[in-house]
Formats: sequence, C-alpha cells, structure tokens
Amino acid sequence: MAVIMDAEPTHREAIAALAGLELSALKETTNTPGLLRLAGHAGVLVLAALVIFLTHSWIVWCLAVLIYGIAIVFLFSLEHETIHGTAFRSGWLNTAIAQAAGFPLLLPPRWFRYFHFAHHRHTQDPTRDPELASPKPKDLIGYAVHISGIPYWRDAILRLSWHTLGRAEEDFIPASGRAKVIAEARAHVAVIAVVATASATFGWTWPLKLWILPALIGQPFLRAYLLAEHAACPLVADMLANSRTTYTTAIVRFLAWNMPYHSAHHAVPTVPFHKLPELNAKLSSRLKSTAEGYVDAHRQIRAAFVSRQ
Repeated sequence: MAVIMDAEPTHREAIAALAGLELSALKETTNTPGLLRLAGHAGVLVLAALVIFLTHSWIVWCLAVLIYGIAIVFLFSLEHETIHGTAFRSGWLNTAIAQAAGFPLLLPPRWFRYFHFAHHRHTQDPTRDPELASPKPKDLIGYAVHISGIPYWRDAILRLSWHTLGRAEEDFIPASGRAKVIAEARAHVAVIAVVATASATFGWTWPLKLWILPALIGQPFLRAYLLAEHAACPLVADMLANSRTTYTTAIVRFLAWNMPYHSAHHAVPTVPFHKLPELNAKLSSRLKSTAEGYVDAHRQIRAAFVSRQ
C-alpha cells in the first residue's frame, strides 16, 4: 500500500544526497538501449500483425488483436521517452520516432511535450497541473468511464480538431509554439485524411485491423496503467510522494519503457529509461507512494473513493 512519511526527505533532498558524478552518469544518454527496446516493441507489433492476417482461428485472432492493441497504445511510453529526449542520444532520432509513435494515438508530440513538461513543473498542483484539468475519477462510475478510454479518444479528437482550425489556446503552450502546434495538427489530420480516402478508394481494411480496432481495445489497459501514476497520491510538491512507483512484471516494464519507476522519473526526468531501475534502487528507501503491482495500485485508488465519502 502507499506509505506517506512527511518526516522523510523530499525528492530534492534525496537527489542532493547523490554524488554529482553518480548523478551525471545516470543522466548519460546513448542510442543502443533505445534501439534495442524499439526493436523489441516493433517486433511484438510485427509478429502480432502477422498472426492477425494469417491465422484461421477466431480465438488466436482475438488474442493477437489484444496483444497488438496493447503494444500499439503503449507506443505512448515510447513517445513519452522521446519527447524527454532520453530514448536516444541522437536528437533527430528522438524527433522522428516521437512523430511515428504519436500518430496512432492522435497525440502530436510537440503539443504533448508542452503539456507533459507543464505536468512535470506542476505535478499534482490542482490549479496548474494540466493532467488535473480533467479531474481523476472520484467514484466507481467515473472510474469505469475513465478506464474505458472513451474520454481519451473524445478529447484527442476534439483537441486535434481545434488545433487544425487554428485554435491552440492552452495556457501551457507558449506564444512562440502555437503556430508549430497548429501546423503539426494539420499535418496529422492530412495524413489521416489520405489514409481514409485511400481506404475508401482501394478497399483497404488494414487501418481498421491494425489501427482503429486494436487501439480501441488496447486503450483501457493504457488508461489503467497511467491512472496508477498519480491517482490517490498526495497533492504535494514532493515527487517521492505525489508520484507512485509500481513494482510490476518485466513485461509491463518492457512495454512501458520502465515508467512504472515513476517516482524516480519525476525526481530526475533527465535520466533515460534504461537507467531508471538504478536510480529507483538508490531512492527506494525514501519512496512514499508505492504499490506491489497494478492490482494493489488500483486497490489504493478505489479505497480513496471510500475515504472521500
């Protein structure tokens, strides 16, 4: 269960206790771990896609679509790592992969970077954290709706539409970035329009089989995973308390690019994904919000509903 110990050092004090050279080594980026993780993630997608098109078993097809759907929505974690500039040492590689990863999620990376960096600056601040602009669920009905993924797709479509129409008015977008956000949204919509037109013209079914249907099926798994990062954590500035680290399986850590070590990530966002287990080990005794798996994390979240009543 989550443990909150106000007397414990804050994340700033805990990080300050690390030796300077030790912290610098943790922040070093390189291309190889990211390329290997990318190859593995892409391999899951390719193998599942082959099964989707080649199997004659309805049960195997459903399982392949489920696996593919989970893998495609967890491209979110890859996009997240690339907008931090920590997936790869090469800047152009981070930029290119961010665009590819964000497209099937209707999540253009430039907008996401502004949104996400504001979240890092103001984590769990009810008035300034953009993640809290849409409140976390407060009861079981809201919880079920949130997990369904329906609000995510609704908001993504509306946001992309507004940006395409030239309205990028979120307060976390700097004036200098609004034209870029609008241009990026229009580029994404243009590609979607081309795919839709070609599908109607040539009778393509792959966008339905390898994008729309799997993304809809996979999104609840991503929503459940992301909800565990901060829901039912204290509304305080200390990253060791306001962000939950969830100890989970190697498969989840693989697909999520080690982001279950979420307190460590928020404590030092410039540490690349492959160094997060090491940073987490150094901070583990000082973590204040943890869960032993996602069943435990969601038990904590649902328990918070009762405490509010």
